[in-house]
Amino acid sequence: MKFQVGDTVLVLHSNEEGEVVDIINNKMVMIDVRGVKFPAYIDQLDFPYFRRFTEKKPAPKQKKHVDELPREKKANDRKAPSGVWLSFLPVSGNDEFGDEVVEAFKIYLINNTNDGLKFFYRVSYLRGEDFDIENELFAFKDFYLHDIPFENLNDNPVFEFEFALKTPDKKKADYFETNFRLKAKQVFAKIEDIRKKGEATFSYKLFDEYPDRVREDKLNIQTTLSPHFKIYEASKSRQHLPPARSVVDLHIEKLADDWKRMSNFEMLTLQLKEFEKYYDLAVAHHLPSIIFIHGIGSGKLRDEIHELLRLKKEVKTFVNQYHPAYGYGATEVYLLYK
Repeated sequence: MKFQVGDTVLVLHSNEEGEVVDIINNKMVMIDVRGVKFPAYIDQLDFPYFRRFTEKKPAPKQKKHVDELPREKKANDRKAPSGVWLSFLPVSGNDEFGDEVVEAFKIYLINNTNDGLKFFYRVSYLRGEDFDIENELFAFKDFYLHDIPFENLNDNPVFEFEFALKTPDKKKADYFETNFRLKAKQVFAKIEDIRKKGEATFSYKLFDEYPDRVREDKLNIQTTLSPHFKIYEASKSRQHLPPARSVVDLHIEKLADDWKRMSNFEMLTLQLKEFEKYYDLAVAHHLPSIIFIHGIGSGKLRDEIHELLRLKKEVKTFVNQYHPAYGYGATEVYLLYK
């Protein structure tokens, strides 16, 4: 290994000096440049000593009296804000044939904004395993979250975040949620792309800047008063909603008369639309629980519903266990309201 932890190195493409803080593998190291940590390939680094020896030293400055000195300007090393990102660092190894393969990913949360953030992070999989962490992240800093084995990408992981400001601001939202799903096909394309460009990581932007608080008095009254809208008192709003159901049967023959003419995609879309409708009504009416009958079949509808339930903030827990009336063909959802 050319470099060791603690070595001072020169970043060739930017001509900046940094320090090696971690060894990732035999081709990559983690370096720290002025407080910013990032991975770099070894062939993009060198020792700075040759440059120091060969570069011309500036001529000594002439002494100036105090009244001749210009007013000192404060240095501004802070970068321009570019948003909050989730970054993936591939960790490679060699297989039994000696070929280089990606074995895992190191996951980082990068805050390139002017706001310090509190965050809750969770990654979940179709098979039910997940990982979560809660912490804080300063402005223009990054945070190492955890490692993900490469094979876990075959299980369509969902990355969920809830953000809040470290220093509350009356003009800003109390909290902000976002999520995205990562598929193996996308990752393969990203890995090929960064290899062609000689880059170490690929990233997904979560948001540009922390959102402002939504004020109800900024609603467009003319739009609200159009013939297509009705205004109700907030205390009486539930009585104008359709009734909720504590049991919802999603069998396709219950939802459409011409279901035999529909494709599998059309049937699944209709079933999920019905699921969303009655889930929203259950929440609006503050039901403590609701049962969705999805049947057994191939398990596609059940899996899609379970994946959606993992993203719902009102869901306390849900279970698909044997029920005397539905067998294993139903999922019971327990709801919790703040």
